[in-house]
Amino acid sequence: MCSLPVPREPLRRVAVTGGTHGNEMSGICLAQHWLQAPAELQRPSFSAVPVLANPAAIAGCRRYVDHDLNRTFTSCFLNSRPTPDDPYEVTRARELNQLLGPKASGRAFDFVLDLHNTTANVGTCLISKSSHEVFAMHLCRHLQLQYPELSCQVFLYQRSGEESYNLDSVAKNGLGLELGPQPQGVLRADIFSRMRTLVATVLDFIELFNQGTAFPAFEMEAYRPVGVVDFPRTEAGNLAGTVHPQLQDRDFQPLQPGAPIFQMFSGEDLLYEGESTVYPVFINEAAYYEKGVAFVQTEKFTFTVPAMPAPIPAPSPAS
Repeated sequence: MCSLPVPREPLRRVAVTGGTHGNEMSGICLAQHWLQAPAELQRPSFSAVPVLANPAAIAGCRRYVDHDLNRTFTSCFLNSRPTPDDPYEVTRARELNQLLGPKASGRAFDFVLDLHNTTANVGTCLISKSSHEVFAMHLCRHLQLQYPELSCQVFLYQRSGEESYNLDSVAKNGLGLELGPQPQGVLRADIFSRMRTLVATVLDFIELFNQGTAFPAFEMEAYRPVGVVDFPRTEAGNLAGTVHPQLQDRDFQPLQPGAPIFQMFSGEDLLYEGESTVYPVFINEAAYYEKGVAFVQTEKFTFTVPAMPAPIPAPSPAS
């Protein structure tokens, strides 16, 4: 069963959000540009709306002010009674939920594309909640076919029984676009250009769907989290080592039992002691140091994505 119905009507209300994290510059600069020159986001059947998601964090060129905005779109935060002491991002999440949602309602936007950068070497990473997001999976497949040289990897973040928490989850359909490596607070021309091209292709795919294209079923390969690994630390909590050179920059590559994962400051190597092969992602991500995460362990799996029929045209207004 799909967590959301496959869209049966054309997608008309589309948003592209940048700056969910205020130091991820590609999406910020693109959204700022499109707010002044929106023609690039227009298609014959819809016009996407650019949104700067976290203005206060953007102004300070920091990931967030009080709380990670991209972990704040849960019912606990969105539906709780507002107070003057609420963290800035909780208040902002409620504002975005009203603008783009409300979450899980018929009034929500049809599609939200959320733009991110990472310091990790993930290349072009497509982030969705789960394999049940049929429209998002067809979109991911389209991007993979259009850009085979980018090796677009699909990361499905939602664990079984876990509520979705990221910004694009307020819409009926959504996708996170994560490009790296790019340092925080830095804009690289190559990453910026790649993101701009990918956004255009996403909008072109929505237009293709809106114009009556049906898409057949296919087999999809993706990665889902099975755990996280912290850095080795001293009793005081300080780093005792760092990511091993043989693991650094090998996001989405297999990690075998016995392979080195950390190089201790004392000189020895710390080895991966798991019993099975995993695929580390977000290796040495700068934003995850505070979360106690050196890398995320994922497993690779294959699943069938059902066919997506053409939408039913909206009825013409009565003359």
